[in-house]
Amino acid sequence: MRIRVSIEGQLALLATCLVGVSLALALAFHRLTGDWATTFVLALAVAVPLAIWLARRWAGPVGRLLRALNDGFTSFRDGDFSVSLASARRDELGELVSSYNAVGDVLRRERQDLFQRELLLDTVIQSTPLALVLTSGAGHVIYSNTVARQMFRDGARLEGHVFEALVSETPASLQDAIRAGHDTLFSLEGADGEQEVLHLSQRRFVLNGRDHRLYLFKRLTRELTRQEVATWKKVIRVISHELNNSLAPISSLAHSGRRIAQDPDPVRLDSIFATIEERAAHLKAFLEGYAQFAKLPAPRLQAVPWAPFIASLRQTLTFSGPASLPEHSGWFDPAQVQQVLINLLKNAHESGSPPADVELSVADDGRMVRLQVLDRGAGMSETVLNNALLPFYSTKRSGTGLGLSLCREIAEAHGGRISLANRPDGGLAVSVWLPARPG
Repeated sequence: MRIRVSIEGQLALLATCLVGVSLALALAFHRLTGDWATTFVLALAVAVPLAIWLARRWAGPVGRLLRALNDGFTSFRDGDFSVSLASARRDELGELVSSYNAVGDVLRRERQDLFQRELLLDTVIQSTPLALVLTSGAGHVIYSNTVARQMFRDGARLEGHVFEALVSETPASLQDAIRAGHDTLFSLEGADGEQEVLHLSQRRFVLNGRDHRLYLFKRLTRELTRQEVATWKKVIRVISHELNNSLAPISSLAHSGRRIAQDPDPVRLDSIFATIEERAAHLKAFLEGYAQFAKLPAPRLQAVPWAPFIASLRQTLTFSGPASLPEHSGWFDPAQVQQVLINLLKNAHESGSPPADVELSVADDGRMVRLQVLDRGAGMSETVLNNALLPFYSTKRSGTGLGLSLCREIAEAHGGRISLANRPDGGLAVSVWLPARPG
């Protein structure tokens, strides 16, 4: 086992040795010459070269090791972590070399891990159906994936090209979407002549202190087609269910009526005709609901004073509130918004809430008006909350799933929105947001 000797200890030992050798030479020369002056000169003539030789012998390896460390750290700065140093020293320099080698090992492992992650990320990006283009602040393409190369240059590399020049060679709809500077939907004519719908997302960000812009193109045609087919299937299923529920009893009653007509019984015939009339009216109302949803007209916006508008609602349904009304008139289509509130108030009464706890509030913050319908019913589960505004989604056995969807369509046609949330102390809160002013 080798003993660790510090640099300070090595220098002290070297100095001690030089002093001892100098004294020994001085005594030896004094015995020979008997003259202290001559002894001093002779001892100095021998001791100085010896001191220089010993210093160089000690400092030479130290200097070479320090230069090697400097070269190694220079390699680190240049991104080269392959340089390792060998040293058998048992002092601070040996510990420094060990620390340098340990840091190098860590950096090499991290470089390898980073390379593997970059390789995985590049593989994922190259195989994704999204078209991805990354440009520098000057507009040059610095990265693109396979789908993007197919979209812009039939598979040729995009890197180094000016993106604007590539865009100028694409169809007008793609040019307009990119130059709009924000997320948008647009369509392109595919190779088979069919129109293809795409979504463009573009973001600006800073990378290594420089501006960059990322463009993501996602093809939506297949997804939209799948959703469209699913929606049509659901529509057909709902309509078939309702038609069967109405036509089956009508057919049965018609058969019964034919038999009774052979031996007339006015009371039974009247009951049969009343039931047929009721089922036909239900079917007519059901189909009218679908027609209304499909043919919703554009809202006819106008100034609507709040007091008479709320008073007209009270003639249809009962509710409490509002505690106060905005000073300024609303700006909406009164017939459509009244239909929204009637649907929401009707749902609140059907939620199991006591009628006295069904409440309407109106608030105007100068930018948006919030119409809120509150109840103390059972509320909604998380699944129902997430799906309640979707067309044809209903938890009622006889529901069409169009009531809340129609409310959302009307709110969005006004430039607003609708939201549903369970109240902390029980019940449901449905909020309809509408623009407060023309604009």
